[in-house]
Amino acid sequence: MMMLAKTCIIGGTMDGYSHLSIAEREDIMVRWKGHEGVSQIARELHRDKSTISREIRRNGWQGPAGRRYRASTAQGKADRRRLRCRRPRLMDEPERRSLVVRLMRDEHWSPEEISGRISEERPDLAVSDSAIYRAVESGSLDCELPGHRKAARLLRHHGKRRHRKGSQERRGKVRITHDISERPEEASSRSRTGDWEGDTVAGRQGGACLVTQVDRMSGYLVGGKAARKAHAEVNEATERALEGEAVHTVTLDRGKEFSDAEGLQEALGAPVYFCHPHHPWERGTNENTNGLLRDWFPKGESLDDVSDSEVQEVYDSLNRRPRKRLKWKCPWEVYHHQSLHLL
Repeated sequence: MMMLAKTCIIGGTMDGYSHLSIAEREDIMVRWKGHEGVSQIARELHRDKSTISREIRRNGWQGPAGRRYRASTAQGKADRRRLRCRRPRLMDEPERRSLVVRLMRDEHWSPEEISGRISEERPDLAVSDSAIYRAVESGSLDCELPGHRKAARLLRHHGKRRHRKGSQERRGKVRITHDISERPEEASSRSRTGDWEGDTVAGRQGGACLVTQVDRMSGYLVGGKAARKAHAEVNEATERALEGEAVHTVTLDRGKEFSDAEGLQEALGAPVYFCHPHHPWERGTNENTNGLLRDWFPKGESLDDVSDSEVQEVYDSLNRRPRKRLKWKCPWEVYHHQSLHLL
């Protein structure tokens, strides 16, 4: 017991051995240059003499006049030795790092989506979303991006915090066809395809907008561009998007662009349901998809010059984006009951 207590005190901490600091190495350098012996240096630094002896032997060098020692050189050698001993980080592997950055930059996938799909298609390159986030925060992925760009800017919210919006209703009243409480259980439980959630993604005020219809079960997105955010143009784009698709129900919010819900219901041959005011989570699949679209079409930017083919290309990209709730399958695979190679 006495010997154990003595060892702890000599080690410099009550928790056991600790690595030499740069300050201690500077003391060793000064004392060794002053021709003090190993035992004397150890007593002054409250270290075991074997620690001092090993330090000078490993990190010093043999000069013409005997063993030499410099603190900065010794610290550099110790740091390099420690790096060689640690387990390699997964994101240091070039192929894995390049694949992750490509999917973030070109496909706008989140770290969780990247991790989930890689584990399905390329288990040899598997990496957790936490490891990807750590690499983003440390800046180690920035080297893959030209022009000194930051990988953090590729994340969906760019590291910004969300702000709670007010709940005061500023829009006019919309005559609803059916309340969401009347919607059949099959639609609410996502047990089938053909139950759609609809909304619009606005561009610059008074200009074109995007119409989005998302299948509740699969997350499959259809829609397109409407010349104006008005009920006639929005209905026309919705009818065109859902033509040829199975349509059991459509769920909308209470925006004025859906004021002609009766006409839409008649054209689709399926009931149209409305969410409760200020309940966007009742159309959560559509709200999430619209948020993803903002990566390509930021708020406030005009959509007038965006072509239909460009819009469709973005929609196709989202339909081939893996989703956690689909066990890392993409909406296209679930909706069409086929498998794709995405990587």
